[in-house]
Amino acid sequence: MFNLNDSMRYYLYPYPTDMRKSFYTLSGVVKDLMGHDVRNGDVFIFVGRTCSSMKILHMECGGLVIYHLRLEEGQFRLPVFDEQTHTYKTTWQDLMLMVQGIDMGNCTRRKRWNSHEKR
Repeated sequence: MFNLNDSMRYYLYPYPTDMRKSFYTLSGVVKDLMGHDVRNGDVFIFVGRTCSSMKILHMECGGLVIYHLRLEEGQFRLPVFDEQTHTYKTTWQDLMLMVQGIDMGNCTRRKRWNSHEKR
């Protein structure tokens, strides 16, 4: 079951990832290169070099889960890279748009109230 929602924090690793990596090596990337602890419940997103494969690492009740999506056609469109923080600003909505293949560059995002935004 897909157990992710918009109340979680999402981190997109900013470099291409070898999609042969699994639980332990991706956990090592989270700890050593991203500076986070995979056990805190956050969601970590990794995209392959060709942007046609994605792995999502998440600690759920009982253990680690990897969701793996490989596109038969097309590529994932990554969110805008933030030069100041050297990260991608990623949200649940960004992840869903990436998975569904929707390009926000051609769309307008209407203003909505968001309880997660700082006031």
